[in-house]
Amino acid sequence: MTMTMLNRIYALTLANGNSHHNAESDDELSNDAGSVYSYQSENANDAYNNNNDGGDGGGQQQDQYEERLKYEEKLLQAIENVSDKSLQTRISAFQLINETLVHHYIPEFIDDRKMTLMDAIEKSIKKGKGSEQSWAARIIPLLVIQLDGADDINELIKVLKPVLVATALDTAASYDARAKCCMALGLMNFLASDDPGDLLPLMKNFETIFSGSYLKGDSSPSTAGIDAATLHSSALSAWALLLTQIPSGDLVSMVNSGNALIPSIKKLTGMLQSPHLEVRMAAGETLALILESGRSHDEDFLTEELNDLIEATQKLATDAHKYRAKRDRKVQRATFRDVHRYLEEDILPEISIKFGKETLLLDTWSLHHQYICLRNALGFGMNVHLSENAFLRDVLQLGAKMDEQERNCKMAKAEKKFINAAAFKARSITRGKNRDKRSAVIN
Repeated sequence: MTMTMLNRIYALTLANGNSHHNAESDDELSNDAGSVYSYQSENANDAYNNNNDGGDGGGQQQDQYEERLKYEEKLLQAIENVSDKSLQTRISAFQLINETLVHHYIPEFIDDRKMTLMDAIEKSIKKGKGSEQSWAARIIPLLVIQLDGADDINELIKVLKPVLVATALDTAASYDARAKCCMALGLMNFLASDDPGDLLPLMKNFETIFSGSYLKGDSSPSTAGIDAATLHSSALSAWALLLTQIPSGDLVSMVNSGNALIPSIKKLTGMLQSPHLEVRMAAGETLALILESGRSHDEDFLTEELNDLIEATQKLATDAHKYRAKRDRKVQRATFRDVHRYLEEDILPEISIKFGKETLLLDTWSLHHQYICLRNALGFGMNVHLSENAFLRDVLQLGAKMDEQERNCKMAKAEKKFINAAAFKARSITRGKNRDKRSAVIN
């Protein structure tokens, strides 16, 4: 993976403000002050009883069992606290639930309590304000990622989609709460549906939001403030995520016919002039996604607009304006070098994400954007879910997960193959030298 692409993934995560390690420490998020009552997980007990056979790994398994009991007890208390009368208690509870779901894959535990969580989240988003709405919305994609069944996810959408849409479009709600609702809507519907009939109306709602960063009537850049720009970039990122589910033929047809459900390329290109880095980057990657999808169906897609796009992205890829922060210039150039190269030379960036003994290859703009959106939701727990979460692995085309035995077997085979290759090379060198000596004797 190139360093520029690595930096861009990290910068995009920070730019969207979705890292789960905020100013609050893990201890602060754990709500230790809350009462904890006695509870023993049936799943944890089963795992402990099945595995703790007195062997060499018994001590380690017991430690894992006790650790799981500890965080499940705290999680149970937090689920109770999301209905507390105290606002701060509810927020702290949502923070702890968020932190736990990020770092642990516990689908059975969540499945037994999903209705309680759904009801609490719906109530907090509908009746809460500001931070409470934001933290409640952040949990929604984590719930979807934890749940296995399509029926469960569809029920989640049925209950939570209306209140999320209403809050995202509510100009009286805080910008951050609206941004988190956009993210939740995007991921929830991306993970659950590939029906354009369901996705396109929602994408139109997102456009209603990010159109605030379109050029003004006199072709001057939008004057939206930094908080509004963060909302606009979140809405555009969610729009682009759903775009990856739209069949390329349908997209080409809608763009070529000027269908109102898809914003014009001219409007999206105008967003590249935004004074805010997040908006410029989201617009650049969205344009690359549109071109990638369209080109897969029609190689001449948007050829008339291509020169203007290439010129605009080249300026941003070489931007050296001193009025921009040094970090912003660096991140912007890294992003738009890849976008410009794709537009001009049709070369896709390839990114390798290593986790454990496996590697995830992101070799399309579509996969790259899907990964970024999931990474923004899961934060530093991404590797745990890449390794253990079968649903997430299927979404990212990783195939069935490897258990520890399979991993060890794969490593042993690779090591044996390496040793055999080295031995073969040594034998070849030795035989080559002997042949040289034999030829000398014959001559």
